[in-house]
Amino acid sequence: MPEHFPILSLILWTPLIGALALLLVPRGKGRIIRWIGIGTTFVPLALSAWAYAAFDLGNGGDQFAERLPWIRFSLNAELLEQLVGAVDEYRVQFDYALAADGISLPLVFLTALIAAMAALASVHIKQRHKTYFFLFLLLETGMLGVFMARDLFLFFLFFELTLVPMFFLIGIYGLHEREKAANRFLVYNGIGSAFMLVAFLILVATAGMNLQGSSFVFTGSYDAIADNIRNPGHVSNAAAFLAQGIANPFYLTEGHRTLVFFLILIAFGIKLPFFPFHTWMLRVHAEAAPPTVMIHSGVLLKMGAYGLLKFGVFLFPAEAQRWALLLAILGVVNILYGAALAFVQKEFRLVLAYSSVSHMGIVLIAIASLNAIGVQGAVFQMVSHGLISALMFLILGSLHERTHTTELAKLGGFAKPMPFMSGILLVAGMASLGLPGLSGFVSEYLSFLALFRSMPVLAAVGCLGIILAAAYVLRAVLSITFGPARGDMPDYKDARLVEALPMIALTAFIVLIGVYPAVLGEPLQAAAGGIERWLAGVDGLRGG
Repeated sequence: MPEHFPILSLILWTPLIGALALLLVPRGKGRIIRWIGIGTTFVPLALSAWAYAAFDLGNGGDQFAERLPWIRFSLNAELLEQLVGAVDEYRVQFDYALAADGISLPLVFLTALIAAMAALASVHIKQRHKTYFFLFLLLETGMLGVFMARDLFLFFLFFELTLVPMFFLIGIYGLHEREKAANRFLVYNGIGSAFMLVAFLILVATAGMNLQGSSFVFTGSYDAIADNIRNPGHVSNAAAFLAQGIANPFYLTEGHRTLVFFLILIAFGIKLPFFPFHTWMLRVHAEAAPPTVMIHSGVLLKMGAYGLLKFGVFLFPAEAQRWALLLAILGVVNILYGAALAFVQKEFRLVLAYSSVSHMGIVLIAIASLNAIGVQGAVFQMVSHGLISALMFLILGSLHERTHTTELAKLGGFAKPMPFMSGILLVAGMASLGLPGLSGFVSEYLSFLALFRSMPVLAAVGCLGIILAAAYVLRAVLSITFGPARGDMPDYKDARLVEALPMIALTAFIVLIGVYPAVLGEPLQAAAGGIERWLAGVDGLRGG
């Protein structure tokens, strides 16, 4: 790859270009709209695969970095001179800054892959194709931006960009109570965004301050803020400030750190989601169109885990260590609560919804372990669950399109008329319960291993969720495939080519990660040095 080639910008903005191109196509040209909408998603998939192959495993830090000046504006000098002193300029600056490391790049590829597969699954969408694919591509742009952004304002902008198209995708293309689900989605995520905004403003106003020459600058740069937080003496730039006779009233006190950590925990915990902020997610899973839920369960939930990891644990390792037990308890509650309720559901949609609650609890316990294995386990679980849940909802959509129901009591005996789809569903179920040789086993093994090293009792309790997972997955999957047929079985057709291709692709990645975990583990191992540095404060508190 040529040096300075803007690969991340190409990945990021291609979906938006496709969305704008759709505006030029007349509404009646449904075939052209579908070709543009679906075809556009494969460009970032190919580019992200290229970036993944070109990733330098010897350097797990940020790669493919792009930074351009973006927003610059001056502040009220009279007010700040009373607090700080006289300098030439007081300025706020936010940059267009993108980068990918061994943690975010797999999530970028996951986003591009699931978006492309969900676009293929959108053949079942029967109305307003132009609006649908415009919103779909706008949503993909926001999701990709979240995992690439290295400026707090840019991150917040992309994070918020995902809310609007998702709201309309749920509200327009969902089932009977789609408006309620869309409203609840927007309210809960809007509240989370408010907490995140407050946390980011505090970070910019404290750890984001710096001296650049004779200018007093507040920046949203993630790297600059992280460096200032980890090096308190550098936050105040003490020598530079004292040399110019300037006081520094802006700094992160211990109270500020705890406040910001909890703001971040709530903001991204709602997105994750953890109990008791999970009810909005159940509504979305139950009411949204299957391709929309593929995106929601496969990618959007991972944005919460990524944000908690990137802005919570990595920026505030000491606070994370102080509240690690709380995080682990929340994770175990998610695991057991989600698994227990998944077992008693009568709707296949709700089985998968509560399963997502349980599996995101595994991500939370991996993060709570606060060690390098746990961080790797969390990313493995994010990717694995993203693939498995997307595949499950892809199959659910095909079943619903044929039977017009997802009630388990009305589904059964599909192994004979639809052997291919039943076989794929069985593989997805085995991956979900953690069968060795599939991605679910690797991710769950690493996550629980990490927690056993720090909190063995909680890890043992959480393992009960694996037993429950086997029960609810086998109950649902075997009932649909090998259970008795419900009444007169119509002549159902097996998966069409446009349905089979994404099923094969997602299954292939689930098997690939299960039999060759190094394909995901090597970039994470490359980032392990950075992980250890991020968690150095925690290791110090624990005595090494």
